[in-house]
This record gives sequence, structure tokens and C-alpha cells, in this order.
Amino acid sequence: VLVGGRYKLVREIGSGSFGHVHLAIDLTNHEQVAVKLESQNTRQPRLLYEKELYNILQGGVGIPQIRWYGQETDYNVLVMDLLGPSLEDLFNFCSRRFSMKTVLMLADQMISRIEYVHTQNLIHRDIKPENFLMGTGQQWKELFLIDFGLAKKYRDNRTGQHIPYRSGKSLTGTPSFASISAHIGIEQSRRDD
Repeated sequence: VLVGGRYKLVREIGSGSFGHVHLAIDLTNHEQVAVKLESQNTRQPRLLYEKELYNILQGGVGIPQIRWYGQETDYNVLVMDLLGPSLEDLFNFCSRRFSMKTVLMLADQMISRIEYVHTQNLIHRDIKPENFLMGTGQQWKELFLIDFGLAKKYRDNRTGQHIPYRSGKSLTGTPSFASISAHIGIEQSRRDD
């Protein structure tokens, strides 16, 4: 299957509530890329929104590059850099034990990625090991933050006005990684990331 006139789907490499992620080959340069597919019939389409957030974040260290977005047959399609294993994958590969040095090096990069997202007036709202991926090739030591489908603006770009405090909100994110505030229904902000 060809998407965007140049990306040949090879195989599925992941899936979630949003849809499916495929490994694909860019036929113009033979590079491997990741292709995220979302059915156009989905009740709550998120891929266009996620693409808009990636556009805001483009150029930041540890943010994957977007190659193409469009529609193909019954799908919304987002083509982006192919990245390496997630922190969850690596942790399992390492028998669920990281050295202190590894923990500190990862923590430093994780905090930097989250901090960058916050400087762009966004909160991620789904921080978890599966959403941090290692780079590939020359970027193999670089940590990337992915999956901005639940992200949200927390501050107005122009005025700097913060979103108001609210309670009675339903939980957004992954329950086992969400903050206590998120669990008790308080509007999420930077501290919750």
C-alpha cells in the first residue's frame, strides 16, 4: 500500500486507541519512516490536532520531524521520523533494572523534553515510558517525546494568561501514570506532566 504517493507501508509496528502505526519506506530516498493511520470514521479524530501540535513543536530537540500529513482512502495519515525503542521496551530488555547513570541521563533528557513542550504553552497530559523513544542512527543517544494526541494549551500565546483552575474534570491520560490531581478531577497543568 502506498500513502502520500511515496510512502510504501511495510508492516504494523504499533497500535493504540488512535489507530495503527506502520513501518514504511520513503520511495524517493529509501529511508524508513513511521506512518500513523487513523480511520476517518473514528468518533473523536485526533490526528489532525496532533499534527498541528507537532508543527508548533518542530525544531525542538527530541521532537520527531513530521514528513507529511493527508488523507488516503478512509484514513487520516501522519508520516514522521521512525524512532527506536521506547523506555518501556528498554526497561524490559534490561530486566527492569537501569543503572544510576542511565536513570540520571534519561531523567535529564525527559525533563528537558517536557520543559520544552511547556515553553510552547502546551502540556502533554500522557507522560509515560511508552511515549519516550530513543532515536536511531546518529541520534541513538537522544530521547524523543511522542504522542501529543491528548496535549492541550495551558497558557494563551499572546496574553500569557493561564487556563483557569477547574474541578470535576474526567481523567485524561493513562491512569497508572496520571497525577493524583488528575485522578481527583482537577484541571491538569504543568505540574501534572
